[in-house]
Amino acid sequence: MAGESNVKTFCVKNIFIILGFISLMAVIALIAVGLTQNKSLARNMKFGIVLDAGSSHTNLYIYNWPAEKENDTGVVEQIEECRVKGSGISKYATKISELSTYLTACMERAMKVVPVTQHPETPVYLGATAGMRLLRLEDKYLSENVLNAVSRTISNYPFNFQGAKIISGSEEGAYGWITVNYLLGKFTQNANWLTLITGENDKWETYGALDLGGASTQITFVPPNHTVESSDNSLYFRLYGRDYYIYTHSFLCYGKDEALLQKLAKDIQFLSTEILLDPCFHTEYEKIVNISNLYKSPCTKKFEKNLVFDQIQIIGTGDYQRCQQSILELFNTSYCPYTQCAFNGVFLPPLEGNFGAFSAFYFVMNFLNLTLESKVFSQQEMMRKMKEFCSLPWSVVKASFPEVKEKYLSEYCFSGIYILALLQQGYHFTERSWDTIHIFDKVKGSSVGWTLGYMLNLTNMIPAEQPTYPSFSHSTYVFLMVLFSMILAAGIILSVCFFKKPAYFWMQGLGPQSSIPLQPSSHEKSSGIIDKSGPSPIPCRRRNPGEGGGDSARQAGGQYCEASDTARQTILWEKRRSHPEDVYLKKRSIFPLASDGPAGLRDCPAPHPREDRNKTSTALPGLSRRFLLTAQT
Repeated sequence: MAGESNVKTFCVKNIFIILGFISLMAVIALIAVGLTQNKSLARNMKFGIVLDAGSSHTNLYIYNWPAEKENDTGVVEQIEECRVKGSGISKYATKISELSTYLTACMERAMKVVPVTQHPETPVYLGATAGMRLLRLEDKYLSENVLNAVSRTISNYPFNFQGAKIISGSEEGAYGWITVNYLLGKFTQNANWLTLITGENDKWETYGALDLGGASTQITFVPPNHTVESSDNSLYFRLYGRDYYIYTHSFLCYGKDEALLQKLAKDIQFLSTEILLDPCFHTEYEKIVNISNLYKSPCTKKFEKNLVFDQIQIIGTGDYQRCQQSILELFNTSYCPYTQCAFNGVFLPPLEGNFGAFSAFYFVMNFLNLTLESKVFSQQEMMRKMKEFCSLPWSVVKASFPEVKEKYLSEYCFSGIYILALLQQGYHFTERSWDTIHIFDKVKGSSVGWTLGYMLNLTNMIPAEQPTYPSFSHSTYVFLMVLFSMILAAGIILSVCFFKKPAYFWMQGLGPQSSIPLQPSSHEKSSGIIDKSGPSPIPCRRRNPGEGGGDSARQAGGQYCEASDTARQTILWEKRRSHPEDVYLKKRSIFPLASDGPAGLRDCPAPHPREDRNKTSTALPGLSRRFLLTAQT
């Protein structure tokens, strides 16, 4: 009780300082948040469009982000994805005229998604990958014609077209790595209360990126100790104030489609008949393939051979072990000029950290139910699943998946086994490191691939240096502004109330709950001023009217006693001659009671009989809290 009284007394005495301090802090907080965050509640959005012209198909992605850039970058989100009907643009090299309508459906869709007022300001980028890289190797003139044709088509739309280009394998790998880590928040984190208190950010380790397309595959990650023995595989980035030395390599011709062509071209070299018993296709499966189509790709030139027949008939046998052995022959591991290689003499440092696997890694494994979020499949479990699937007869597979096109359905057995072989034999993932592979298609609603990283780079939305002020999320920013405004308003309201009714606040600091336990002096006990049996005795001495207290008080004929110095309070006791039974306590020299009598002293209630002197009288109507003692006559 005494501790609570001390606190209340302190607050009452220092009410001006406390209110001023609260108001000052609220103003400072409002100014600090407003200047460092500088966000508008109504966010103005910007848009960007990227076309991924892959080897097997083309996808259009639409992104948006707040114009008021958060963390000096902008939070980029994918809001639309449109798959273009038809094959990849490289397949139109000999039918250029068809490219004029090739992108029509998706570009019209983009015009509806992006607000009309934003069309002139919305950049459009087209990046062509491994399919066009192969076409350029085969015929540079044809590849340029294809790019020019799609450029003319896109230029007809009211967007800010930034051109079409063939991106290199290293760029594709690097942009995919940026996308994965940007979406996972590995480059920087939004401000949180912990970082504000400690002044530090946790060190987030980046993910590696595993990308598999139709014509190439990429592996990109930060190696241990920045060990990259081949300059061709080394890239340097400075993002958000941190340096990243990454390893990246793109294996052209080792996408799943080109790898299948390589395997078939390899397997028919020594055929004596037109029939190829292929363990990578289901039993009962049969297909006719033109030899010229196999040798058309630059990836199969090394296996080209003059054969006495123009076609082959593929008959599936559904044998996992034999299929795996045939695929492993595509990886040449007999030669390595470095301390460690992947395959074909390409340097590969020791694997480090977690990896995100996307694109065809996801499409194939998702079809095989090997991408469940609630479970991480081991290497052995994936191999067992593949064996079971590949051993199924083709008739059963078709009946089980009637909605899937036969071309894709027939190749899932090969693709699944190829992915396992690539990860094991090509990239050297072992049973122990298998759980570091995380297969996904989207993160936070955005598709994982090189396109987002490509746009982030071209729009300069990833700064080299860490922003000076860490940013709050939009909801946190609004909450803090409202909170500090309410604190400031509360301080102002309390100040106004204090100036209008100060007596109320002073009385709240006094009363039975906050009284100081004092004892009467021996003089008061012996003189009969204080009843020994009365409640809450307080030490005081007799004050004669001539000792002070004001002429007005003396005119009232009162007797006064003042608390001892140890109470640290100036207490006025009044005992009216006409009312000997009641003694009332009020604050002296601060404010008077209601001015009903001299010096503003309220008249006391009527006297009580002597025999009732031990009873406590009723409260004065003008006081919310008071001390009341019974006096002896």
